[in-house]
Amino acid sequence: MRRALAAALLLCVAGCGGTTNAPPDSGRTLTVLAAASLTEPFTALAEDFEAERTTVQVRLAFDSSATLAGQVVQGAPADVLATADDRTMAEVVAAGATAVEPSLFATNTMVLVVPAGNPAGVDTFADLDRGDVAYVTCADSAPCGALGQSLLDANGIENEPSSLEVDVKAVLNKVVLDEADAGLVYASDAVAAGDAVETVPIPGSEARVNRYLLAPLRRSAQPDLARAWVDLVLSGPGQAVLRDAGFGDRGRAP
Repeated sequence: MRRALAAALLLCVAGCGGTTNAPPDSGRTLTVLAAASLTEPFTALAEDFEAERTTVQVRLAFDSSATLAGQVVQGAPADVLATADDRTMAEVVAAGATAVEPSLFATNTMVLVVPAGNPAGVDTFADLDRGDVAYVTCADSAPCGALGQSLLDANGIENEPSSLEVDVKAVLNKVVLDEADAGLVYASDAVAAGDAVETVPIPGSEARVNRYLLAPLRRSAQPDLARAWVDLVLSGPGQAVLRDAGFGDRGRAP
């Protein structure tokens, strides 16, 4: 899957970029790799970005932060990377793949979601320890998985999840489709799901905050557009889009 996405991005950069004689922003593509939990706000910001630059296309690729970081380190062509934690971004920085120091742009906390109507009667986080409850969370390699496991451990939950999903959107999808009794997702994902889910608080979650970082990449073919994207995300309007999507302000980070 990683090789397939890297190849697809390579074809895009080779085939979609502008020529050296073209005027600024003429027929250019900005490729942004972002954590899956950023799907809704980054999609909205891409529309704003393109509206101001009518000849620029923003190409978004969403996946687990760990998967995307690995792709960047392996040389996948892209212009900007946004991750859902410090650890995965640190791997990219250590590999010398970022153009500048990453910027903190948002925070997030974790909640438990259940399908609308709560058919399994999961009223508290402790109910995950019931033998008749099938819940899902992210794989440990993903930031949502590491955070989820720390909360499960802190609350003494011994019942194992019924499945480990590749990213937080996969967890949310299983709950929305009523394929799981509950799932551990970010607060922003619960906002995105709307009436399709109900939210159950997780004791201690407010003390475990995930930090979201982004940076233009050293191999970017569009360094000016990459910087402009980062500036948009960090701007007042960009921060408002993130807050509306359920993300915490970057000032909340410890």
